[in-house]
Amino acid sequence: MTPVSGGDGAVDERGRPSAAVASGERGATRIADRVVAKIAAQAAREALGPLPPEAASPHATVVVHHESVRVRVHLELDYPCDIGDRCFQVRRQVVQRVRALVGMDVPEVAVHVERLHPAPSHRAAQGRTR
Repeated sequence: MTPVSGGDGAVDERGRPSAAVASGERGATRIADRVVAKIAAQAAREALGPLPPEAASPHATVVVHHESVRVRVHLELDYPCDIGDRCFQVRRQVVQRVRALVGMDVPEVAVHVERLHPAPSHRAAQGRTR
């Protein structure tokens, strides 16, 4: 019995048809939205560093459209801090990590600060002024 090749007559060393398939004819890889959201949340954690013990971990929701993703990150911060700079760091890290790990463009990262946690020294100072 003669092996049938993939149209070009090429066979491998075992006599099987070679698997040379043009890139346009191959399948596609789809990354689930929840995976992209987990990557975004992890990137936010990386950007924030240590948080107060009572703070919840950042979480993210995403909307994926073709090769781009819009991200919404919800997080809690220590206070006092430069809130604008912390949000900028989160946006930058989310964009970089999502691009690097899933190859998607990230045109928008909305950061929602859900809660501020005063530092212990700041809480004590507030208590003295009341």
